[in-house]
Amino acid sequence: MRTALFLLLLLAFAAIPGSLVPQVTADPNGVRAYEIQNPTLYPILDALGVFNTYGSVWFSAIYLLLFVSLIGCIIPRARHHWGALRSRPPRTPARLERMAGFSTASGQADAAAALSSATSQLKRLGYRTETFGASVSAERGYLRETGNLVFHMALVGILVAVGFGGGFGFTGQRIVVEGSKFVNAEGDYDTISPGRFVDTDDLSPFRIVVDDFEVRYEAENKNAYGQAGGYVAHVTNTLADGSTQKAQIKVNEPLEIGGTQVYLLGNGYAPTVTVRDPEGTVVWTDDVPFLPQDANLTSQGVIKVPDGLAEQVGMIGFLYPTVATLPSGALASSFPDLNDPVLSLQVYAGDLGINDGEPKSVYALNTADLTQLAGRKDALKLTPGETVDLPDGLGTIELSADIKRFVSLDVHRDPAQGWVLVFAILVLGGLLTGLFVPRRRVWVKVVETGGGDIRIEYAGLARGEDPTLDAAVADIAAKHSTALGLKVDS
Repeated sequence: MRTALFLLLLLAFAAIPGSLVPQVTADPNGVRAYEIQNPTLYPILDALGVFNTYGSVWFSAIYLLLFVSLIGCIIPRARHHWGALRSRPPRTPARLERMAGFSTASGQADAAAALSSATSQLKRLGYRTETFGASVSAERGYLRETGNLVFHMALVGILVAVGFGGGFGFTGQRIVVEGSKFVNAEGDYDTISPGRFVDTDDLSPFRIVVDDFEVRYEAENKNAYGQAGGYVAHVTNTLADGSTQKAQIKVNEPLEIGGTQVYLLGNGYAPTVTVRDPEGTVVWTDDVPFLPQDANLTSQGVIKVPDGLAEQVGMIGFLYPTVATLPSGALASSFPDLNDPVLSLQVYAGDLGINDGEPKSVYALNTADLTQLAGRKDALKLTPGETVDLPDGLGTIELSADIKRFVSLDVHRDPAQGWVLVFAILVLGGLLTGLFVPRRRVWVKVVETGGGDIRIEYAGLARGEDPTLDAAVADIAAKHSTALGLKVDS
């Protein structure tokens, strides 16, 4: 038991990194942003598996050891408890005055009737009784150990259910721009983490179109200035049979489609950028998701133009929804809404490194083999609807007048989540039972003193912590003696 408790505590500590840093399976964009903001610390944490805490070797090792330890606790305790349930209450001690709550009552009464009355009273209180001569031995509180066993078995059940869900479920993330669609197919995910036994060719067929993303920012209350009052993604989902449904996805209110939950994970801006060559021919256009960097949604994005210009061109952009100029001259955003948006671009030309077949992140630009044409001081600045020239006569770039938003969707399927809920309820029920059901023994002894007089002795014994034992024995003595017309004398 000590080993299991230690491992449970260790598991709780091991889970802490999963709440301190973004996780690859839940927030890959956050991981990428963390890498950009912490270039020195990121490789160390990545090597330790911190960004995949719950799938790391060290977390899994603690998980499996706890599983084995809990089983090692349950089996001998269950065997012992089964034997206790079948055993008789123990014999009445010879000297009850040494026990807790000892009291006596005396007077004239029939000894056999007094013993029978005590047995009936204790049975009504839920005690299991056994008569030994002129005394009755009673015991109750077996439910306490039953609760402890249910608690531990439910913990094992949770571990098994989580493991089953991990093997037969999956999580995937997809950034969807307003007006765009997402199909539940492996190739349409930005990242997907299928369970070991999941066939990604057999995912539930459905399609989601993000019609609109609604967010309201506080502009009146100075104490909450710039804070979001709520996020709502208005979507249209198409099912396998071709039927369509209008729905909303909110924070902590996922969209459920055939056992698959779609959560609203994050959001940001996705400006539409168009690049033309010197002759005015469009060579590249797309909605580019810019990842938020602060609470005012100063956002960073990368634009890569591999073909159509004299050279390959890459740009690192910063979008300021409500632009402000700091005393240093640098730009910043003073409010998260699009009150005065400006797009700033640093321009590079050369080899983007995308022709070697090796996958590259769309949120990063390796500038090692590129020549900088426009840096921070002479960055290109665009407002909505504006077109500016690219350096060296490469062409032009235009920022669309309508700056769209994107939503980051987390698609989650866990066939065992219902069982996890059931076992979690059993854990709570077993814990409460183990804490609040007292395990105690009570004895009532009838002694004939002659002349028709009897003396009745009452006492109890706690099996563990039981601060109410004395009061319980006193209550039993008072009710029993009153029913017999006797008076408790000590």
